[in-house]
Amino acid sequence: MTSSSEKSPTAAASVEPLQGRDALPERVWTLPNLLSVLRLLGVALFLWLLLGPHADGWAIVVLAVSGVTDWADGKLARLLDQGSRLGALLDPAADRLYIVSALIALALREIVPLWVVLLLVGREAVLGVMLLVLRHYGYPPLQVHYLGKAATLLLLYAFPVLLIADGEGPLAAIAEPFAWALTIWGTALYLLAGLFYVVQVVGIVRAERTALAPNLTEP
Repeated sequence: MTSSSEKSPTAAASVEPLQGRDALPERVWTLPNLLSVLRLLGVALFLWLLLGPHADGWAIVVLAVSGVTDWADGKLARLLDQGSRLGALLDPAADRLYIVSALIALALREIVPLWVVLLLVGREAVLGVMLLVLRHYGYPPLQVHYLGKAATLLLLYAFPVLLIADGEGPLAAIAEPFAWALTIWGTALYLLAGLFYVVQVVGIVRAERTALAPNLTEP
């Protein structure tokens, strides 16, 4: 296995622009990290509100607060110079947990079809395998692509609008087309961002194997 200090020049060049996370300090006790942890704790509350009392209004409030803290932790990390590796990992993890938990809850309540859940959860499973491949070759996780950030934003907007559309009255009727537009576009972009991630990982693996091939044929 090639260590992180012995990567092939081609592979290193392909991943170098995405290694900003590794340059961050190993801080733990920072205000942005605290906000990220609070976001993670909110996932359980969000899921309970949707599946327990069906308190959709409060679930939307939790999701909105999560969005505010998502913006705030990044802003504070830059203003206070408190960026950290932990924060760079917690932030996308919280987004993915909110997406997966919301999908499960909405599927159980038959608000979204099962195929949407399978597509998005399957995407997360594939990326999990890609992370293991990167670790095997001594690379850190690749940074989130801007397309993935846009897709996440669309899906996090789609979920509360889907809850509103599931109600009754004129507001639900108005919300329904917007809810499905956000869901379809968010799902498509989320899958496309995942495909880009896989392509990047495949490129790294090919470069590593190409670099190792001459060494394997030497007498």
